[in-house]
Amino acid sequence: MPHNQAPLSVTLPKDLTASLVVFLVALPLCLGVALASNAPLFSGVLAGIIGGIVVGWLSGSHKSVSGPAAGLTAIVAAQIGQLGAFETFLLAVVLAGVIQIIMGVMRMGFIAAFFPGNVIKGLLAAIGVILILKQIPHVFGHDVDAEGEMSFFQPDHRNTFTELLDTVFDIQPGAALVGILSILLLVLWNRIKVLKNSPLPAALVVVIMDVIINLILRQNGSAWSIAASHLVQVPVAQNLGAFLGFLQFPDFAQLTNPAVYAAALTIAIVATLETLLNLEAIDKLDPDQRLAPPNRELIAQGIGNVTSGLIGGLPMTSVIIRSSVNINAGGKTKLSAIMHGVLLLLCVLLMPAWLNEIPLAALAAILIMTGLKLASPKLLRQMWREGKTQFLPFAITVIAIIFTDLLIGILIGLATAIGFILHSNLRRPLHKVMEKHVSGDVLRIELANQVSFLNRASLEKTLHEIPRGGHVLLDARHTDYIDPDVLDLIEDFRKTTAAAHGVQLSLAGFKDKYAKLEDHIQYIDFTSRDVQSALTPAAVLGILRAGNQRFLSGERLERDYSRQVSATATGQFPMAAVLGCIDSRAPAEVVFDLGLGDIFSARVAGNIATAELLGSLEYACAVVGAKLIVVLGHTSCGAVNAAIDLLVAAKKASEATPCGNLDGLVTEIQQAINPATLKKPDQWAAGEKAGYANEISRMNVVRTIRVIRQRSATLNRLVEEGKIAIVGGLYDVGTGQVDFFQTPESSLAKLELPMTAVA
Repeated sequence: MPHNQAPLSVTLPKDLTASLVVFLVALPLCLGVALASNAPLFSGVLAGIIGGIVVGWLSGSHKSVSGPAAGLTAIVAAQIGQLGAFETFLLAVVLAGVIQIIMGVMRMGFIAAFFPGNVIKGLLAAIGVILILKQIPHVFGHDVDAEGEMSFFQPDHRNTFTELLDTVFDIQPGAALVGILSILLLVLWNRIKVLKNSPLPAALVVVIMDVIINLILRQNGSAWSIAASHLVQVPVAQNLGAFLGFLQFPDFAQLTNPAVYAAALTIAIVATLETLLNLEAIDKLDPDQRLAPPNRELIAQGIGNVTSGLIGGLPMTSVIIRSSVNINAGGKTKLSAIMHGVLLLLCVLLMPAWLNEIPLAALAAILIMTGLKLASPKLLRQMWREGKTQFLPFAITVIAIIFTDLLIGILIGLATAIGFILHSNLRRPLHKVMEKHVSGDVLRIELANQVSFLNRASLEKTLHEIPRGGHVLLDARHTDYIDPDVLDLIEDFRKTTAAAHGVQLSLAGFKDKYAKLEDHIQYIDFTSRDVQSALTPAAVLGILRAGNQRFLSGERLERDYSRQVSATATGQFPMAAVLGCIDSRAPAEVVFDLGLGDIFSARVAGNIATAELLGSLEYACAVVGAKLIVVLGHTSCGAVNAAIDLLVAAKKASEATPCGNLDGLVTEIQQAINPATLKKPDQWAAGEKAGYANEISRMNVVRTIRVIRQRSATLNRLVEEGKIAIVGGLYDVGTGQVDFFQTPESSLAKLELPMTAVA
């Protein structure tokens, strides 16, 4: 749908101009497709009229133009031959339209969303190259191959390249004259500002110029005058009755013929595929980037094919050539497509003789310029920069279409793109994270929202690569759909393979979704009695450091907190006790990515060791069994800054604030400050005080560690026995990084931490 609907006064002139250009291009293409399909010429014109008026009116696309398609010529010719009569073929066209309508009603247009972008771009580029190669002979008057015939192998048993060679020996001077002049005029028209901004379409000027040149040559008896075989050849009706005589009707007596239904199904499938592909390509070309509804397009195409089959027309699809001409000519709404159909009808009915004065070379020049825009070097460079996984399917699609035909080339391109997609899914379809839980490492495989059979091979490969003794978690908590084949794979691995390989498998997110599988967690993601007893102070320190790194990277462990609540309700077995600041920016459980019951968290402004907090730490270590005490300070600490300011002013906290109980707190912190380093407020350089305060925070942590050892005989004994360690940490509130360190009082055992001197 359009994002902004411009007023009719703005769009109407541009639509009318574009419709005229599309009409001029569509006319010979309609005739050429009919000729290449071994069908009556008028059947191609009828399909163009209906594609413009009927499909254009019903379609939701503002830029798509429908008509007889070059991609269907081989199928149409084959089906006409197999069915034996054109009237029988028309019945197949009607039934094909009915099938398309049903497909649209069943909303099967969704498959358009799965066409790879590189194939669509390859389709556009290939059509551009084919237009250039196929139209060069027509520019020089070599019109043996029908206009609009797009296959590499031609009905005359020649091919695209041999046709170019044949052109060298069959140049018609008059056609070459108007063809070359037309190309020059079209190039100059886009480069000269006055002409480019002119309301006259360049294509119309080219056609009028070439008709006049040929008339002058003919009147002067020149040998260069262009013969009728190199001009448009519209069937001429002398009156309305003769015009209606061109119509043909389906033979409904053939409804019992099974071959008719096979032909109808073939036409419907191929026409639908081409239409959806072309629709996606046209949406990419649309400067306004409007998306056409594919289901509505299928219904419109179906009605168009039913109508066309009922009165003697060829089957139709959305056509890139006409649509790109429409876009290049400035068409804004679907009125341009409708009006091109009206022009086809009126001109074929009222002035066919005048149409038959148009040289094919003029129309070939217009199509060559369209081809140059579709197959631009810019597109080639863009696809090259996107890497081989994008460029190779694009290039193979282009080459395949050029050397076969539209249908076969697209199928080859789709097969290539799917191959790359499968390879990509095999290599990196799964989000894998090695999580360090308190009970050991667990490989968490996070399944996508939609897990299709394409993911089966990669998941199987990943599961079989897990080493013996490993633990894997399949996480389906964010998954809405899992293909049955993938579920069978998981079930087989759970029942048989995991035990044979010595691998533990945990499942999360499967409960209530899939009958075969239920959530089953085999690892422990919180500190239990067994886990706590097996830990050492150094191991706990490693867990905290790893948790802080996860916090920094945003890859926090997925935890089942409801399970942790029930498990910790009967007891707690913390691995550490953290003495932190009351500051809201430094919550220890979050900073270290911990679960319920993993730590005791004691918090007080300035992280000082008061008697009450010492009692809490003694309980955590001596009674409950914590293996590590972390004294956690932080940057930009308000308590430290207050202590510095009050010390400089030689005041007590009670003299500066209404809270008299701050005196003891500030006094404790001031013990870590060397008075010789203090400056008056006006002596601090920019940023110097903040850095000094952060260093005081570190020294305050060092002093607190010493105070813990001095004032708590219980904790001092546990350190001396090697049962616990006391380390310091400085949390940077700006980055989230915790800088761990130790002091001589930290531990008798060696810790892999930098040493900080005692304050």
